[in-house]
Amino acid sequence: MRLRGSCQCGKVEFRVDSETPYPFMYCYCSICRKTTGGAFGCNLMGARKSLHVTGKKYLRKYHAVIRNPGKRPVPSEGERWFCGECGTHLYVMDDRWPEGVWPNAGAIDTKLPVSPSYVHLMLKFKPDWVQVSGKGPRFEIYPKLSIDEWHDKHRLRVR
Repeated sequence: MRLRGSCQCGKVEFRVDSETPYPFMYCYCSICRKTTGGAFGCNLMGARKSLHVTGKKYLRKYHAVIRNPGKRPVPSEGERWFCGECGTHLYVMDDRWPEGVWPNAGAIDTKLPVSPSYVHLMLKFKPDWVQVSGKGPRFEIYPKLSIDEWHDKHRLRVR
């Protein structure tokens, strides 16, 4: 499925092909919440080789800081890409998985399919004011469940 996305001010647009376009995984970690500006973050997965971006001069890269109690803060290996003009979080890339790119679902303009269920993760970091709604499994930390595996398990991979 061809996904098209953009920033709020319109200076950056992108497209990427995805076999896993269902927005099902809601992450409540502070990195996702703070970089998206919402109660949770939700990424899709696309094929990096298909990523095409216009307005590249406006792109800015950020390595989030991972903070675990009792440990020294460390920069994330993942690169979060934003529009430098309006601040929209566009996508994540991580060279540990060089084939993938993870668009922020909130930046996608293409009509996305509705997920039959949702996975709520990193609930250990969820603020008290955030309510978790809907059916689906809940995890205190990141589960051993990839976007690929979830789509295959539910037979929702789009070819």
